[in-house]
Amino acid sequence: MADLAGQIALISGASSGIGRALAEGLAARGVLVAGLARSEERLTTAMAEVAASSGVRTLAVAADVTDRAAVDAAVARVADELGRVDLLVNNAGAIDAAEVPVWEADPDHWWDVVASHVRGAQLLVRAVVPGMLARGHGRIVNVASGMGTRANRDYSAYSVAKTGLMRLTEALDLALQGSGVHAFDVAPGVVDTAMTRSMEMWRDFTDWTPPERVVELVTAIAAGELDAWAGRFVRAGRDDLATLRGLTPEDAARRLRLVPYGAEDPLA
Repeated sequence: MADLAGQIALISGASSGIGRALAEGLAARGVLVAGLARSEERLTTAMAEVAASSGVRTLAVAADVTDRAAVDAAVARVADELGRVDLLVNNAGAIDAAEVPVWEADPDHWWDVVASHVRGAQLLVRAVVPGMLARGHGRIVNVASGMGTRANRDYSAYSVAKTGLMRLTEALDLALQGSGVHAFDVAPGVVDTAMTRSMEMWRDFTDWTPPERVVELVTAIAAGELDAWAGRFVRAGRDDLATLRGLTPEDAARRLRLVPYGAEDPLA
């Protein structure tokens, strides 16, 4: 198990599900974890339990990731109490309320889903990355999804949000070249969480991705083992870490691109 002692991570959506699993897994490897979520009571309990099981300091910071002032205040508190952020994990985000085509979806909720993933990540990046740049070191993990690489008729807001998040990751990668700061898309697969259990499409699903696979992938990123994959999409439970460590992807590998209709395609 990689020793990341001394690193400091800020994880959004840390009170449950994948965020909670990442908080536990990183803390077990010596990372000081600041958890961020909207529900202060549940978050405080979760971070206290992580601290008790790992013996590592944690910090619970309640904030809505779509609220600019709340995000700025949360990141300022993390900096004051823990000193810096070495690893930012943008995990918070909502899901479509019902499996319906886009014209039948509640427009306000639809936009709230998109904002939770894209605005939330952008606000945290805005607050955290300048400090990383000043130190010349840092990593950002955006929790991606296979739905960001292909459309889903019943989860249009979620798929639009995850596609937007992937574009944000690539834009970050381009802007961060040579800075010592790197951004990654990490798809966790289908982890058994309250959110996935609420989705009708997974009703009879059994081939869950163990959360430990997500932790292993993020741990490898935090340890600097996968910097060659910055700006690209990796998938827990499918990608083999040894293979990723030994490869340097080129061109458009694991990035969103148009597929030419043939050699004569003028956009090829």
